[in-house]
Amino acid sequence: MKRILFLLVLTLPVLAQAASPTALRAEDIATLLKPPSHGVRVLAIWALDCAYCESNLQALAKLQQAHPQQLELVTIATDSIDQREVIAKRLHAAGMDAWPARAYADATPERINYLIDPNWGGETPRTLIIRADGSHLGMSGELTPSKLKSIL
Repeated sequence: MKRILFLLVLTLPVLAQAASPTALRAEDIATLLKPPSHGVRVLAIWALDCAYCESNLQALAKLQQAHPQQLELVTIATDSIDQREVIAKRLHAAGMDAWPARAYADATPERINYLIDPNWGGETPRTLIIRADGSHLGMSGELTPSKLKSIL
């Protein structure tokens, strides 16, 4: 029993860092927008002060878990990477530790917004779907069942 507790204590820092976001810079956007080899990549764009973001993240996580071979999920906080710890705590509280997390690391966040989606005004939550065929679909606001269905 002591060994199990010891191993658990050793793994806690690793688990706590699972959702820690990495910096998202302008030069990283092209890679994120590149079509996946199959299925869809979903960029779940959210902010710390967003009312519907957590429920959207959780809905997308459930969708990804139901279709793990078809859907790649990446979370992107529009907040500064300087708030890494707060972002990581929020992602952890939302149960989003399993997915890659990014946060803005550019002096001009509007530039990042434009590079991600020129048709986006910066509102959150924002969901950007990138299909293997190269098509993109952007949706703002709360994800309804019909919007979630349209992702796949």
